Amino acid sequence: MSQITVYVPIDSAARSVGADEVAQAIQAEADQRGVDIKLVRNGTRGMLWLEPLVEVATPAGRVAYGPVDAADVAGLFEAGFLTGADHPLSHGLTDEIPWLKNQDRVTFCRLGLTDPLNPDEYQALGGIDGLKKALALTPDEIIAEITHSGLRGRGGAATGTGNKWKSVSHEQADEKFICCNADEGDSGTYADRMVMEDDPFMLLEGMAIAGIAVGATQGYIYLRSEYIQAKEHLEKAIVLATKRNWLGAHILGSAHSFFVEVRVGAGSYVCGEQTAMLESLEGKRGIVRAQPPALTQVGLWGKPTVVNNVLTLATAPVILAKGGAHYKAYGVGHSHGTQSFQLAGNIKQGGLVEKAFGISLNALIHEFGGGTATGKPVRAVQVGGPLGAYIPVKNLSVSGDYESIDAINGIMGHGGIVVFDETVDMVKQARFAMEFCVVESCGKCTPCRIGSVRGMEILDDILAGEDLDSNIALLQDVCDVMVDGSLCGMGRSTPLPVQSALDHFREDFNRPAQRRVA
Repeated sequence: MSQITVYVPIDSAARSVGADEVAQAIQAEADQRGVDIKLVRNGTRGMLWLEPLVEVATPAGRVAYGPVDAADVAGLFEAGFLTGADHPLSHGLTDEIPWLKNQDRVTFCRLGLTDPLNPDEYQALGGIDGLKKALALTPDEIIAEITHSGLRGRGGAATGTGNKWKSVSHEQADEKFICCNADEGDSGTYADRMVMEDDPFMLLEGMAIAGIAVGATQGYIYLRSEYIQAKEHLEKAIVLATKRNWLGAHILGSAHSFFVEVRVGAGSYVCGEQTAMLESLEGKRGIVRAQPPALTQVGLWGKPTVVNNVLTLATAPVILAKGGAHYKAYGVGHSHGTQSFQLAGNIKQGGLVEKAFGISLNALIHEFGGGTATGKPVRAVQVGGPLGAYIPVKNLSVSGDYESIDAINGIMGHGGIVVFDETVDMVKQARFAMEFCVVESCGKCTPCRIGSVRGMEILDDILAGEDLDSNIALLQDVCDVMVDGSLCGMGRSTPLPVQSALDHFREDFNRPAQRRVA
């Protein structure tokens, strides 16, 4: 038997449920049986409910088995899984699994296919094509492609990426910066982590393209402290990319130079806000800056700065490689391209779903997610992180695009979707939003710092069944003050889940304390 390639993910989600042990068991079993295998630690395919997902290369394609436990390995060998044989854990050809086949993998076109730190495999699958195209264009032509694509910031603000790059490119300065916001702190989100762990060269290529477009030679990746493996992969990828001359001085023999450093935050959620992130990068306390001036004019160390999310920068290479029109063809209305929806919470099949804007929330939750993990009916869905609105079942037919979500008083945010079944107490969820702000507020402005504390206290009174009508009215007043008076999106957005709970689940607020579910 010739050498057979077996894939076991190295993504931290897969490792958290035993992928390392499975990989060790497969190698040990092969050695014991005298079978020659090549064990590749690839990135995840994003089907997190099937992790650890083991794949075997066969003449027909890669065959998937999962979720695999170390104790299953001997049985897999006995069944002949190295030839793609049937087994209770088999899912057939990986590419034919409906959950994966029905996606629009554009940004994540390489997700799970390769060893994330193998530059040869990255390049063989289209990596560096975008960078080469960018080097053959003028900065204005690069920006025109990004603008034409309709790419908007994937971090939540949804600002036009081309407009931001154009603003920085037109600034006259001795130094400019590209800052990648990788402080992915929203509950139920993990797409940024997957980029950095499973396809890190893609992010570095996108940052280099942005640098060429605006005239910046230095980039920083501001990484959340919890992402230990992402840091390791990024730093190794920077070294490898520099050796290939994809980064560094005179990229690929051109006149352009670009360098990247990873900087790790200290666990502050508010540093996901771009001005607080820059304060932290400068070694200061991470508190929000007042604007104007815009960061495109006065950003990091007072210099013109592009601040983009991981997914935004990671999408630039495919846009340059295939053209802005190709990317713009995906989506609906003014929401062009694809969104990386991340299914989490009480969901049967959690994972990353990349689809063109326009798919309904209902399709994401039931067709891809398989409904709730408990099997009970969905009651509420939170889209856009811990400060996103709670959306009731009656609105789940809404199109998953920026404008449609906004029309029902929600936010798209970073594409995180957290599902709750019928047992959820929405007053407790509203309280969680206020408590989250109490803990994470930078404290600079009074409406956010004090309003969140008062909001949490009022919700405690409501949970205790005290003076419900007046406390509900008072809670609404506090929310209004926070929205109108807070300096940044932290304070302005915290009332959104509270108000949505009040609007759509008022019966929970009117429920006597003794009738609450513990």
